[in-house]
Amino acid sequence: MKGGQGKGISRRDFIGFSGFGLALGSHGFTVLAAEAPPSPSNLNPYVVIHADGRVVISAPNPDVGQGVNTALPMIVAEELDADWNSVEVVAAAIDTMRYGAQYAGGSMSVRSRWTELRTMGATAREVILRAAAAQWGVPRSELITEPSVVLHPASGRRATYGDLAGWAAEQALPAEGEVTLKQPSDFRLLGGRVVNAAAADIVRGKPIFGIDVVLPDMVYATYVKCPQVGGVPRDANLDEIKALPGILDAFVIAGDSGPPTFDVRNSTHVAGGVAIVAANTWATLKARRSLRVVWDTSNASNDDSAVIESLAFTAMASTVGERQLARSGEPEKAFATAGKVLKERFATEFISHAQLEPQSCVAHVGVKKVEVWTSSQTPGLAQMSLSKLLALPAESVVVHQVRGGGGFGRRLSNEYVREAALIARKVGRPVKLQWMREDDMAFDFFRAPTYYCLEGALSDDGELVGWRNHVVSVSADGESANYGAGYRSKDFPDGVVPHLQISQTLIPSTTPTGAWRAPESNAYAFAEQSFLHELAVAAGRDHRDFLMGVLGADRWFKDGDLGRLNTVRARRVIDAVTRAAGWGRDLPKFRGLGLGFYFSHAGHVAEVAEVSVDDNKRVTVHKVWVAADLGQVVNLSGAENQFQGSVVDGLSALAQQRISIRGGAAEQVNFDQYALLRMPQAPDISVQFLASDFPPSGAGEPALPPLAPAVGNAIFQATGQRVRSLPISREGFTVV
Repeated sequence: MKGGQGKGISRRDFIGFSGFGLALGSHGFTVLAAEAPPSPSNLNPYVVIHADGRVVISAPNPDVGQGVNTALPMIVAEELDADWNSVEVVAAAIDTMRYGAQYAGGSMSVRSRWTELRTMGATAREVILRAAAAQWGVPRSELITEPSVVLHPASGRRATYGDLAGWAAEQALPAEGEVTLKQPSDFRLLGGRVVNAAAADIVRGKPIFGIDVVLPDMVYATYVKCPQVGGVPRDANLDEIKALPGILDAFVIAGDSGPPTFDVRNSTHVAGGVAIVAANTWATLKARRSLRVVWDTSNASNDDSAVIESLAFTAMASTVGERQLARSGEPEKAFATAGKVLKERFATEFISHAQLEPQSCVAHVGVKKVEVWTSSQTPGLAQMSLSKLLALPAESVVVHQVRGGGGFGRRLSNEYVREAALIARKVGRPVKLQWMREDDMAFDFFRAPTYYCLEGALSDDGELVGWRNHVVSVSADGESANYGAGYRSKDFPDGVVPHLQISQTLIPSTTPTGAWRAPESNAYAFAEQSFLHELAVAAGRDHRDFLMGVLGADRWFKDGDLGRLNTVRARRVIDAVTRAAGWGRDLPKFRGLGLGFYFSHAGHVAEVAEVSVDDNKRVTVHKVWVAADLGQVVNLSGAENQFQGSVVDGLSALAQQRISIRGGAAEQVNFDQYALLRMPQAPDISVQFLASDFPPSGAGEPALPPLAPAVGNAIFQATGQRVRSLPISREGFTVV
């Protein structure tokens, strides 16, 4: 058996017993007394079965709203055949030796843990069945389970899992091949609707998020950084700040000069700034208003987003600095002999993650031990980062996993954890560092601006025969694109269009960029799928039929690799969503249907948007239909929630969200300047998951990329005006 990231578990380590209950972890079974349940942080179990029948299942990966606190335990519970009503879900301790890599990103949590967690549940069920067979003196083959109960149909005997947990101590660990996983047709739990395990606590306002953590003797801190990203403090009115009411300390952290880069794995970067520590958060925020800092900006960013875009459009019209990324066939000949050629450029801007919970972290730094409480998406990497930064062994750094109020890729980096640790080391007490909303937005790792010059060659009969894409990418070092700004080789058009050329030009920018929900795909899908619609119109063909034809023959681009496009699955979702939306039906004037398809994060997703546009270019998105092949759906309720959220998030970004940079600083730093979609603007959303025999893929990201092209194409159908830049407010449209 293998762990989530391939860590082997020996049969010798897998099992061990003592007491009156059964615990299953990656290092073994342990028996537990019902009246003295263990601390999961001590035993690190996946499964604990108490003598009173309670089943405690640990969720190993961080939850930042994507629902893995429910989905991952559901996988274990399904194979264990546990009664979900008796299941208690807890967050696992951060322990990569036991659990492998614990992270939330790339829609990988379910996908990477699928086989591991199924095996864990099935193995526990097999041991319990063997315990029952031994106690009752009957063949194991005559026993079956119902939720949390073992039955012997021939005699009518029954026992709960709690009744049998202690007897399991006498059973040998099943040998390789002796544990059978369920067939999907036998699933009782997976594919159904299960309420999020944290829902009751959330609606009751229980303190379960990172921002809620409180420790005895804790103090509070704010950390002020240079608005011009990468600047460091030279001087500050610290004595004046220390004299203010409630202030315990104020001091400079020299930090690192220059803008950070998105390095989630190895970074120890800490931006220079001024820490203000007080007895409460309000005192720190009041004192912050009186803080005056002289900043050294000699190595800071001087970016201007208008200049960046001007450089990008200039680069599109030039071959200077252009490098070839991919080429197949004879693109020059294909374009020279084409019946029709189209060439257009597409652009997107910097945008913020804008998750609802600003960054926060509680840290306590002792001489030999560090503890932090944080809602990081990469808590294991936070441990590594602090170990390096503080020069302590990794085992001396304990990271407590706490639920996050949104992430979307923002919590992959751990710079706020490092800031909290340095402040706590200086103070000598537990410290809660709380970022303000303005900090969260000004010092984001933004979605990178992207620029594409697309060319398509159509044959005389309207077939796509040639494709060119000149990608212009921002770059801090002049050698490689900043995170999210590059071109990632795709199955389309690389493996479909016979004559292809992909090239790239780098332009300078030191504004930090990072992973924003469905990185790269979120912007490229808009350009690609919008341009394909444009080509369909130029060819005089229905967009749906043109898109089906472009996909080419029925095939999987790499058999067995869920990360590669399967054209059969792609056509299925396109067909399903257009049927659901009534594709081809007559619509009133100034109303249109738009289609978008995209494959990302192992999910095949197609969307149709129905919009209307009035004389003042006010856009109403009436309804969005979504069809997806995600393989086996784990929690239908959770998957629908993620897809609906992706549509709303994508529409919010499409409407008017943008971060403009002037003098190396973000101009929009709060929601009055960076508007989120409001409830009256949200469309009706219909989500359909197609039955599939494939293993599950994630649901957090693949539904976002098709939204922008679907809406943009619908606007064209309604008005005849093409949208080629995001947000659409740049082209005079307003979503109402």
